Amino acid sequence: QVQLVESGGGLVQAGGSLRLSCAASGRTFSSYTMGWFRQAPGKEREFVASIIGSGFSTYYADSVKGRFTISRDNAKNTVYLQMNSLKPEDTAVYYCAANQYGSIRTAPEAMDYWGKGTLVTVSS
Repeated sequence: QVQLVESGGGLVQAGGSLRLSCAASGRTFSSYTMGWFRQAPGKEREFVASIIGSGFSTYYADSVKGRFTISRDNAKNTVYLQMNSLKPEDTAVYYCAANQYGSIRTAPEAMDYWGKGTLVTVSS
């Protein structure tokens, strides 16, 4: 069983920055594709960013491209999401997720494990 724990959420003003962290258990973390998803009130969960096991390839939703950066530190079993130039529409619960087989699919149903989420609120 893989466990994921997010941290770093909070309240920021529009234009500000925040870094989210996701600490993972699992003996083969370096082989997992890791992703960040978010869900706003009344909306479906949506893809934000993902990173393959080596960390050398990343993928982003168009809505965050150029503003967010995903990275990972396999020695620490941790994945990060650096969020810059935040907008009120970025307000959501952000979830860390893992695909144990290295898939690059971006649909939520492609992920095998999920954290419980961390709330990000961006004020105008």
